[in-house]
Amino acid sequence: MTTQPFFKTWDETHSALWGHQPIRLSHELHKRPLFSMDTLAALIERYPREHYSLIQTGGRRSKRLWREGEIGNLRGHQVIEAISRGELWLNLRNVGLVDRRYHEVIGEMFAEVAERVPGFDIRDHQEGILLSSPETQVYYHSDMPGQGLIQIAGRKRVYVYPNTAPFVRPQHIEDIALYDVEVDMPYESWYDAHAKVFDIGPGDMLSWELNAPHRVENLNTFNISMTVSFTNQEIRRSEVVSIANGLLRRRFGYEPKTRNLSGPTFFAKAMLEKALRNSRWIKRERKARRSIDFTLDAADPGKVVELPKAA
Repeated sequence: MTTQPFFKTWDETHSALWGHQPIRLSHELHKRPLFSMDTLAALIERYPREHYSLIQTGGRRSKRLWREGEIGNLRGHQVIEAISRGELWLNLRNVGLVDRRYHEVIGEMFAEVAERVPGFDIRDHQEGILLSSPETQVYYHSDMPGQGLIQIAGRKRVYVYPNTAPFVRPQHIEDIALYDVEVDMPYESWYDAHAKVFDIGPGDMLSWELNAPHRVENLNTFNISMTVSFTNQEIRRSEVVSIANGLLRRRFGYEPKTRNLSGPTFFAKAMLEKALRNSRWIKRERKARRSIDFTLDAADPGKVVELPKAA
């Protein structure tokens, strides 16, 4: 591990606001060899299929589009070229599991956060790498664990919204926990008046409150970013309750009355979640919402080839 500090600047305001408000921090991660194009191309070529998501999405001025595909037999640099030309983004999920070096560097980051934020503690953390086309977007959504966004290359505009109703409701978090699809949340254009907006580039990092909805617009450049997420006991218990309440609401038609993270109702829901979190019903619903529709076109970078519909 490097002995260089992860953050270039950090003051007492960052310590006070971490986890309570969106904040911008500075880093130098983008200068490390782990994020060279050759290193990323080699990583793409050996990336397990079950750990990536390739998304075709509408541009900033296009109609809404959200389809999932696969890389096919393209080499790493071909994939990067395709993404730089098309309305696509590639999410290398859980990259620290595939290449331990990325997990270690984010471990360095969280160690610094723990030194500077009283009471900050994490049970586990994960990291992903996002490669995305100019002018593409990630639609309004929320995430289950604590989140941060680290910009490596390119520029993007990030809208972060309050983590309260009407912007996010318990039912939205339940659906994310159950179906593992974050971008089905309802969104209204007037929400933007209540967002904090950040234009970020290489060397910037954003952090925000747990479950705070956000959306992202790439500007006119190819983008490389790193997403980081973390859990602790409270976040894990919140996820358990969300899955259990979602099962009660969607599967059994019962309206949950509480989101208690302790006591008898919590432990009853924890038993329900443990028993049914891998049930056929959940697996079937997740599969239906994550169909694979296309593959990249090797002959025409940036274009896609439609896959036959499953019978």
